[in-house]
Amino acid sequence: MPETFNQATDNPPREIVAAVDLGSNSFHMIVAQLDDGHMRITDRLREMVRLGEGLSDDKSLTPEVAERALACLERFGQRLRAFPAGSVRAVGTNTLRQLRPDTGFVERAEAALGHPIDVIAGREEARLIYLGVAHGLAAGAERRLVVDIGGGSTEIIVGQGFSPRLRESLHMGCVSLSRKYFADGRITAKAMQKAELAGALEVRPVRELFRRAGWRKAVGSSGTIRSIAAVVNAEGWCDDGISAESLTCLSRALVEAEKTSNITLKGLTEERKPVFAGGVAVLRSVFEALGIEHMQVSDYALREGVIYEMMGRHQHEDVRERTVATLCRQFQIDPVHGRRVQATALVVYRQLATPWALNDPDHPLMLSWAARLHEIGLMVAHSQYQKHGAYLLRNADLAGFSRQEQMVLAALVLGHRRKFPVQEFAALPKAEQACARRLCVILRLAALLHRGRSAANKPSPTLLADGERLALSFPDDWLARHPLTQLELEQEAERLASAGILLTFS
Repeated sequence: MPETFNQATDNPPREIVAAVDLGSNSFHMIVAQLDDGHMRITDRLREMVRLGEGLSDDKSLTPEVAERALACLERFGQRLRAFPAGSVRAVGTNTLRQLRPDTGFVERAEAALGHPIDVIAGREEARLIYLGVAHGLAAGAERRLVVDIGGGSTEIIVGQGFSPRLRESLHMGCVSLSRKYFADGRITAKAMQKAELAGALEVRPVRELFRRAGWRKAVGSSGTIRSIAAVVNAEGWCDDGISAESLTCLSRALVEAEKTSNITLKGLTEERKPVFAGGVAVLRSVFEALGIEHMQVSDYALREGVIYEMMGRHQHEDVRERTVATLCRQFQIDPVHGRRVQATALVVYRQLATPWALNDPDHPLMLSWAARLHEIGLMVAHSQYQKHGAYLLRNADLAGFSRQEQMVLAALVLGHRRKFPVQEFAALPKAEQACARRLCVILRLAALLHRGRSAANKPSPTLLADGERLALSFPDDWLARHPLTQLELEQEAERLASAGILLTFS
């Protein structure tokens, strides 16, 4: 049963949603009540999993860490099991981005949690972090720099209001730097210097871009930055937030401790100690590179951003739609032709949604976006443009889209013409394969019917599906009067047969 509150008839129900953040250091879960465009957090859970510690050189997880993570997700799943589909969004960050798909960990994690997990790109993570932080700050017109230190990556964003202007994800975090420079628990001045230089090297390619971005205030989010603020405040080195001077005092105190086990700083929890030195090194390198003198600390971060993103989708303000519209403009895609293909694809979809079990709310959206973007590769070259389009969609930073969604979108565009790319669909997450393959068949038929690019109205074909058997019917004598379309359908039937789809038409 969906979790809602019973209200009087003149008040709408207040929806309960949840966000899960599978970070490289900690796993977080928040449950929130949505009421008339407002969010109220009703529950929080956090566990220090240190997923990044288990990432091996071959991009798999060590069994011990994998089991630790799955046990945590089982506990989260107990809280979320009754939530209906679509009311929970779980996102995986740096470590899950690096994992080889064939490890099967994401599928096991989804089974433990009871809900799908979206692995998001670094710059998409940065966008969601900014969205969360911006909603937690007082309204203001000034530009802000937001810094979030995770276990395996650090996101830096410059934005104004609720809109990020610059986004970057850097390959350094509290777990990764601690593993590399403080692995034995020893904290020396030389190791700290090397860690900070490594951080500076990561920031260097974007340093001037962010220095010149015109921000007036720096804000930090994430557990690492909140822990640093708690220590420097408790030790009396800074009254509010984090200052550059307080960071210097903190770094000096860590070196004087010599070992992680010797750290006795006020405000620092035991579970944070093993990765604390790496987090301090990351933040000092960012302070130095970007010229930060003082940083405020936000209680909101990625998971709150995920909740606000869900609110936007529920209110039909889906950032993915804006992303697709921007791509259409940037790559000069014929909008009229794209809309025609989209309209026909949706007509076909409505006939096949029930027999083909295409019942996810995102199915018609993905089909629509693929129809509008199916010619994106023409900007590169006409020859095999479907391959160019798939490459662009697979590798671009697409705001609002998860890695899995980009893979599906790329597969649909690749498969909309010529040979059916069976292996491309086999490479998708198992839960997506069958539905994505069927959406591709729908897109192929819509694109074929509009291949002549004529403005004349096309007939609305009738389709019947029985498993992998598909029957396509046109008005009497229409195919006889359109022999070219009939020939194309004959060729299409041969191509689909190689994918196990039997297409007949009359």
